[in-house]
Amino acid sequence: MSVLLLEAFYGGSHKQLVDLLKESVEDCVSFTLPAKKWHWRARTSALYFMQAVPASSSYRVLFTSSVLNLAELVALRSDLARLKKVLYFHENQLVYPVRKSQERDFQYGYNQILSCLVADVVAFNSAFNMESFLSSISTFMKTMPDHRPKDLDRLIRPKCCVLHFPIRFPDVTRFLPAHKRLRHSVRCDDIHAPATQSHVQTSAPSCPELTIDSEPPEKIVNVAGPQQSLEPMSVTPRQETLQIQPMSRPCGDERGNLQPLHVVWPHRWLEAVHCGCYPLCPKALVYPEIFPATYLYSTPEQLCKRLQDFCKRPQLVRHHVTQVNLHAFSWDTLGDSFRSLLGADCDRMLTEEHMS
Repeated sequence: MSVLLLEAFYGGSHKQLVDLLKESVEDCVSFTLPAKKWHWRARTSALYFMQAVPASSSYRVLFTSSVLNLAELVALRSDLARLKKVLYFHENQLVYPVRKSQERDFQYGYNQILSCLVADVVAFNSAFNMESFLSSISTFMKTMPDHRPKDLDRLIRPKCCVLHFPIRFPDVTRFLPAHKRLRHSVRCDDIHAPATQSHVQTSAPSCPELTIDSEPPEKIVNVAGPQQSLEPMSVTPRQETLQIQPMSRPCGDERGNLQPLHVVWPHRWLEAVHCGCYPLCPKALVYPEIFPATYLYSTPEQLCKRLQDFCKRPQLVRHHVTQVNLHAFSWDTLGDSFRSLLGADCDRMLTEEHMS
């Protein structure tokens, strides 16, 4: 096996991506840790993989998410240091909101910076994720009491690229009304693929009585509105797309301020749109990268007005054909980019000759 896939938090989108790569890219082998006790995975998974990954002369590429401290791993395993090392960011630890800056655990963000410095390629799932990480490094390092390193972002940026999270969209046309079914622009992949089973359940409610000729109920995606309680320490991989919990202030925090969910790549939203949902998103974070202006709101007042319009005229949603380019985020479109990313570049491989 030439591609070594390591995932320290094998759940959610992390699992979805590893499974898709292993299924679709030749010569892959994966080693993973269960998706629990996230803080311990970030702290100690390098030691686990040091022992779990057998030595092999066939490895050419190492692909891992930013949960793993890649710097520690390659220091512990010099044979892996010679590989082309690809670091993928599902989320970053530098900008996720916390109640107070003092509550942010420095170690997690520091680990990600170190991992970037030893990686050969650093891929982010969105431009927002990449820019928010790189632009925050300088401020983040200022929390050190003294002897602060400088210009780390300049060392890391040349390695960076944006490679959207790929989605294998299932075939849901039989659940769509005729006007949406005819204009369903995304070519669907095999609906029986394991990674797609949760997509339909997430985005389209189970309706045993629904037939191809019946009219499905209107569906509006959960609004990316306020988050009453934020993770006090750091973002976990499970929190890339947070579910809105019932709260007494649906348009803001205790001070009335709008708090859109901190999402760096809303793949669940795209799956929902694929299933016929209408997206309504804040004009902030990653959303403007994906959704046209007609689906964005800037203020709580705009949001409330749009929702009132939908309640008064539900046909606005029922008969709307969403103008979102889902094909750009499908595996059909992104697959070749991932295969290229996982190709072993000769100039990145250190042979035994070079090491001697």
